[in-house]
Amino acid sequence: MAGLYIGVVLLAVAAYYLKKLTVSGALAAVVVGWCIAFGLGFYGLMVLAIFFITSSMWSSLWRGRKASDVTEKGDRRDAWQVAANGGVAALMALFYGFNPSPIWIFAFVSSLAAANADTWASEIGTLSRQRPLHILTWKRVEPGTSGAITALGSAAAFAGSFLISVFAILGWWSAYHNSHVLLIALTVVGFLGNIIDTLVGASFQVLYKCRECGIETEATEHCGSQTEYMSGLKWLNNDVVNIACTASGALLGIGVAWLLL
Repeated sequence: MAGLYIGVVLLAVAAYYLKKLTVSGALAAVVVGWCIAFGLGFYGLMVLAIFFITSSMWSSLWRGRKASDVTEKGDRRDAWQVAANGGVAALMALFYGFNPSPIWIFAFVSSLAAANADTWASEIGTLSRQRPLHILTWKRVEPGTSGAITALGSAAAFAGSFLISVFAILGWWSAYHNSHVLLIALTVVGFLGNIIDTLVGASFQVLYKCRECGIETEATEHCGSQTEYMSGLKWLNNDVVNIACTASGALLGIGVAWLLL
């Protein structure tokens, strides 16, 4: 077990030097990783690694083609981003460590499937040749806008959830007699978590407008000056939306566990 804890620290340090995490992000990653190591051991960390490696890969590829003015933060994840994406999964792993019920594994997997679906949708969806549609108004909006969807991004979300679900089944439920049903259920749950993320972002996420160039953005500063508040709850930024995504994924995963086990 000590080797797992040391490995988590080394990976967090490597991610910092590779400019994937800030200092606070690396510290948060250590906490998340230690919680998962305690509750679910090596394979839990492997599923977490699949999420982190693939999401980092997509954020690095074709970086110049992706929208950056609309979003609040850059490619390096800080502590809030790490907690928003992995905090719920870490909590589910802790629950399993103290109360080893398979329900918590379902919640853990579903939470990360939702996080992976959301990240893949955001990173790959911005590469779409068509401007995205707002999920509520169905009007064309700028790439990267919260609540925006594309066919490419939706396909990527499903694929991201599927990948996490496959690895989870290989590790925990390969002998389960209805593993194919479980695979479909977990994949759909992760995808639904992404949809909930999109709906919450579209309905309640704070939005500002740049006084200089007029662009709508999540950032409080743009073009070297303070942006103007437009709509949404001021405390509800993208990190809070991501927590809604991963928490809803975990809750849906618990529902799947009750139905299938």
